[in-house]
Amino acid sequence: MPKSMNPLQLVADRWQPSAQVVRRAAFACVVMGVVIVVTGGAVRLTQSGLGCPTWPTCTEDSLTPTPAMGINGVIEFTNRMLTYVLCAVVGVAIIAARARSPRRRDLTRLGWAQFWIVAGNGIIGGITVLTGLNPYIVAAHFLAATSLLTVAVIMWLRASEGDDEPRDLVPRPVRQLGWVLAVAAALLIVAGTVVTGSGKHAGDAKKDVHRIPLSYREVTQLHVDFVFVVLGLTVALWFVLRALKAPAGPRRRVVELFVVLMLQGVVGYVQYFTDSPEVIVGVHMLGSCLVWIAVLRVVLSLRDRGELVALPAQTATDTTSPLATAGR
Repeated sequence: MPKSMNPLQLVADRWQPSAQVVRRAAFACVVMGVVIVVTGGAVRLTQSGLGCPTWPTCTEDSLTPTPAMGINGVIEFTNRMLTYVLCAVVGVAIIAARARSPRRRDLTRLGWAQFWIVAGNGIIGGITVLTGLNPYIVAAHFLAATSLLTVAVIMWLRASEGDDEPRDLVPRPVRQLGWVLAVAAALLIVAGTVVTGSGKHAGDAKKDVHRIPLSYREVTQLHVDFVFVVLGLTVALWFVLRALKAPAGPRRRVVELFVVLMLQGVVGYVQYFTDSPEVIVGVHMLGSCLVWIAVLRVVLSLRDRGELVALPAQTATDTTSPLATAGR
């Protein structure tokens, strides 16, 4: 496509957003990534997984839910519509990253990666409905949403950094310990999907939904074991950083992760000993997002990529941008 015909280039020719605007647009993607996970959980916890019994329409004859479908149809359809809100937020982030000068190709790629993950996960969501809430497809749907959150967080954090080659702030073995922590946390999340798939919240009270044929108590114990592994690695990383007199940033990120893990642990134990009430399960899903965000912040804090290159002059259009006044 000729440069003059590229709509993103046309926007870039007329609007030069500040680094702060790009960061806020990227942060909005993080927020929406969390929202889509939590609202997806709400669909399951309110037994609305088949509130719209088919896909892409809500029924065979209607795009939207009918009055006879009740609140479950409304909840499921609302969750579907949030996908379009998410696409709009990601679109704004892509435009802001593309219009930024000097151009940051990595940020634009991360924005487009989110778009394609959203599109792919929309298809997975449709398959989830068409297969009657198959627990393995439901787990894949959640993990795809977590992948979206991962890319959104990376884009948000990269928007605050420069483009220098990564420089280790700690010795290489310590960075490797950070990656081990990230892998353990990822396995913790995967184990959580197995707990959900074998538990009582099938997503639809009107149908005998297939569950993963594993002992709920045993897979819950496995999930708890991973919690202790992640917690142990977090404590170990903090002691190593302290002994090495590492910069304050990485140490602060590890403390933040420890606090989030402890709070999530409390929620998890309350959930287990109260037989998984819906509200507590929903809070636990929110906590899983916050834990993963905190883990990514720890890993990326162990290296430095220099300072952002500032614009030589701020354009007047930036101050009038809707994102210029948005909260971070």
